[in-house]
This record gives sequence, C-alpha cells and structure tokens, in this order.
Amino acid sequence: MKILAIQNRKGIGDMIIFLPFIEAISKKFNTPISILVKENSKANQFLNNNKNIDNIIILDRDNKKKYGTHDGIRGSFKLVNDLKKYNFEKVFIFNSSLRYNLISKLAGIKKIYQYPLFKKKKQHIIEAAQNFIKKELNLIIDSNPNILVETQKVQIAKSRYQILDSQINILLGVGGSGNTKRIPAEIFLKFMKLSSAEHNCKYFLATGKNEGEQKILNTILQSEFKNRCVKLDDLNIIDILPIIKNCKISICNDSSFSHLSSAIGIPTIVLMADTPLLYGSYSPQMHPIIPDGQKSVTHDSLGKNKINPDKIFSKFKEITN
Repeated sequence: MKILAIQNRKGIGDMIIFLPFIEAISKKFNTPISILVKENSKANQFLNNNKNIDNIIILDRDNKKKYGTHDGIRGSFKLVNDLKKYNFEKVFIFNSSLRYNLISKLAGIKKIYQYPLFKKKKQHIIEAAQNFIKKELNLIIDSNPNILVETQKVQIAKSRYQILDSQINILLGVGGSGNTKRIPAEIFLKFMKLSSAEHNCKYFLATGKNEGEQKILNTILQSEFKNRCVKLDDLNIIDILPIIKNCKISICNDSSFSHLSSAIGIPTIVLMADTPLLYGSYSPQMHPIIPDGQKSVTHDSLGKNKINPDKIFSKFKEITN
C-alpha cells in the first residue's frame, strides 16, 4: 500500500512536531509512508534513515528567494503530475486547505483524510494533529518526537571533536529564525561564566549564517571563553546531530536546535522570548525559561532581553546534578 502524508509547514521544528503523527500512520498500516514537505523542513537531512519514511518529496512552494515550481495554478498541476508518478492509494493531509484536497483528487488518490476544511484559524498545532489521528485511525498519540542517531556516528564525532567524559559538554543554540527569538550574546556569556566557574565545560555553538546570528556567534568567540568553544555553523544538520548526542544538556533559543536536541533525547533548556510556550514545552525533554515578569509567552512578547541567566543556570544545575 502506498501512502502519502502532506505536512506543508516550513520549519524544522514543525517537521519534528508532526513526526510522531506521521510515524503513527506508518505503524498503523505496517508500511513506510512518503511525505510531502518543504525544503526548509530539512527532512532529507534527518529523516533519511527513518524506517517509517519512504520517499521524501519536496514541495517547492512559498520559497522567499524565488517563485517555486509548485506555486500558482501551473505549479498546482505540476504537483498533481509529480504525485501521480507514485500511485498513492491514501493521503493524510495535515492542514485544512482545499488546494491540497483538490490536488490529491486530481492525482488519483482514492482515500483522502484531512483536517476539517477552511478551519485553519486558531488551530493548535499539536491538538489538531492529535484530534485528526484519533478521528481517522482511533489512535492516541503523545507529543514526544524521537530521532535516532547512529551509535557509530556518535563515537566518530566524540573522537573528532575531542569530546571528553570528564567535561560537561553543552550545546548552545545561539541562533534563531527571527531577531526577536535571538537572546543577546551577553546573556549566554553570563551563563557561561556561571557554569564554567563550577564545572569544566565545553560549549558547542549552533547557529545559522544570518548576519544577526553571526554577530552573536562572533561576540561569544571573541570572549574569554573562546578556547572552550566549538562553532558548528559550517556543518549540516546530519553532521551536527552526533555532536549534540554527545552533550549532557542543550541550552537553545526557540529554534531548530531546541527541537532537534530534545528529539534525540538531550535535556533541553528552551529560551522562550517571542513565540507561544507550546513550542518550547511539548516534549518531556524540554525545560522552558520565559522572560522575567511574564506568566507566559507568545508572539509579540518581545522578551529576549528579559531572559535571566541566573534562572538558566539554576535549571542547568537542577538537570545536570
């Protein structure tokens, strides 16, 4: 049986959040399933060896850099033709869009399962997926994504980057997709001062290539802790995951690395400055820190300067002791 799941949100975190529900479909029908996802999800970098995933089909749409081949009416028909090649029998659509419903029908897919049409507004990303899978498959799925990292690759990374058991190895996810998510370098440096005063720490700095992200990275690399740091911004996700797996703990902005870290089983302190709290608390491995003076956090909280390094350190001690 050939089955497709459509997950059209663009982020790495979104892909990871939906992973347990996609895997549930595969397990229910006892067959790997294909997924239609956007390139920015980077699914082909961390799901290639997932036994529940068959083909990873890239949805070339809504790319800010260019007009995608699946955009517009012409692009919709191209997507129809692209999907026809696989002869899918079932499709599970994790959105309420009529567009994907029609594309699936035109692609000849007989069984279409989808969120209620035209009800996109105010959908809770996790509850909507849970309700969908409960309704269609009668399964109750917990929100606890799990990504496997090969043991051999973990050992190779340990040797290559001189990761010692006598140290506390820490991933610092200092980047973020938007400026309001990026905690200032000074706050990370204050945490590093507190943690290095009590422990022999090694810090792995994960971030993107955005100018703002690089500024934070360079500030840390020019600090007194530069000899304790290893920067990871030149590596692909597939090469970073074995390094993270060697870490005892991760401390990350709400970013791809907070999702990846928690999904491979590393306790992750998530610094929530400007996005809904659920993005930093859906996994048992996640430990959110919110801005001082706030009871919760959401879009437009603008709290990146109010993340308290003392609270980060307190949570760090609680987890590592």
